[in-house]
Amino acid sequence: MEEIDIATIKKKSLTGILALTSRTFLLQIIAFASTFLLTIFLSPATFGIYYVVSAIISFLSYFSDVGLAAALIQKKEMLTDGDLATTFTIQQMLVLPISIIVFLVAPSIAQFYRLEPAGVLLLRALVVSFFFSSLKTIPSILLERKLQFNKLIIPQIAETVGFYAVAVILAWQGFGIMSFTYAVLTRAIIGLVIMYIVSPWKIQLGISKPIAKRLLKFGVPFQFNSFLSLLKDDLMTVFLGKILTFTEVGYIGWAKKWAEVPLRLIMDSVIRVTFPAFSRLQDSKEHLGKAIEKILFGLATTMFPISVGLLFFIGPAVQLIPKYSKWEPALFSFALFVIASILAGFSTPLTNALNAVGKIKTTLTLMVFWTISTWVLTITMVHFFGFNGVSMSLVLLTSTLGLVVWLGKKIADFSFIKSVKCPFFAALVQSTWYGAVIGSAPFTWMRLIIVGSVGVVLYLTIVWISEKRRIMDVVRIAKEK
Repeated sequence: MEEIDIATIKKKSLTGILALTSRTFLLQIIAFASTFLLTIFLSPATFGIYYVVSAIISFLSYFSDVGLAAALIQKKEMLTDGDLATTFTIQQMLVLPISIIVFLVAPSIAQFYRLEPAGVLLLRALVVSFFFSSLKTIPSILLERKLQFNKLIIPQIAETVGFYAVAVILAWQGFGIMSFTYAVLTRAIIGLVIMYIVSPWKIQLGISKPIAKRLLKFGVPFQFNSFLSLLKDDLMTVFLGKILTFTEVGYIGWAKKWAEVPLRLIMDSVIRVTFPAFSRLQDSKEHLGKAIEKILFGLATTMFPISVGLLFFIGPAVQLIPKYSKWEPALFSFALFVIASILAGFSTPLTNALNAVGKIKTTLTLMVFWTISTWVLTITMVHFFGFNGVSMSLVLLTSTLGLVVWLGKKIADFSFIKSVKCPFFAALVQSTWYGAVIGSAPFTWMRLIIVGSVGVVLYLTIVWISEKRRIMDVVRIAKEK
């Protein structure tokens, strides 16, 4: 039975990653194309306002379920109606008061950041979206537990298309920050309705003390871990919105958005699958180690060539695209964010593996260290280097990847170097090609397309020759019925 279960997990995990990645790739093309248009239609200051206000809501979202959702996903035994009702009830007891309070004090928050009335409406729209999102938690958990990611992606597709369609059209028509307000509400309504269509669940209320106690034992440390991540990332953005200009925050948001393309295209899909999959493998260390190696290899193979392309082609693109030179001051931060995103891309699945086997205290210790270091380094770097200090501090923090690998090896036997060495070498060859022939301004689109295509072919050829057996093994599993 164990072998059958393991085989099923491997099959569903791989198909889940492929389903999520393929659909996410389409979504990200829509998202990045739309973001590109928004960064043309909107000023850096407007972009910065949305970046800060969104971070405020992200900050609040970490208080919405005290880790109960993660506890349900990680639970070894089958879920009961009591598990679901208890989780949903506790979550709503947290979400409703937060939503009401923030909705009412929105003008005061806007005044603190010197926002116009449109900023108040955006904040309130995000509060409504926050509440609607909490209603989707249980249906989403049910799909994740079954590793049915092909269904889970459907609401995300509808949300993304709805959000960006409204945002781009209204920005084009000159609605400014209100473009985001209407887009946020559209996304919230569409996502909620479609989630309950693909994963029906009759809302149940009630709290079982024994169930709550058991779930909170894992959930509270997990959520505190997430809370520290919040302090490290979103609260830092809120803080930056006060000490830097919105234009400078806009530069940071733009640079980070484009630099994290590999993470959004690849890692988000992989991470969505790995936590429930690793949780199912927590009693089989051998299979867990092999799964980690495959995940690291897949991440390296896909993230490296995209990251290299971004590093070499974003500068020429800024010069060639009309009305895009306004983002040139953010190019240095962009390059550093790309490096940081690669390192973070490898750390995240390893911390996921630690959480999946119950090592929540270990990841909690890591997050305490990262959070304190983020604030100390960022404040110091911003003082000396301005907004570029944010990306500089992030590179230093993500360079602790070696520590995460060492901790991961304690729970499963895997080889990090073996997993990434071939893609890394291929990326070096690709980088050498770009550096040698891309040339300098003035650039032309035709030249960039030819040079870029040859670099991709070089990369793929090297990886195929070196790792053909491993790639074919993945294809074989994907084809198995």
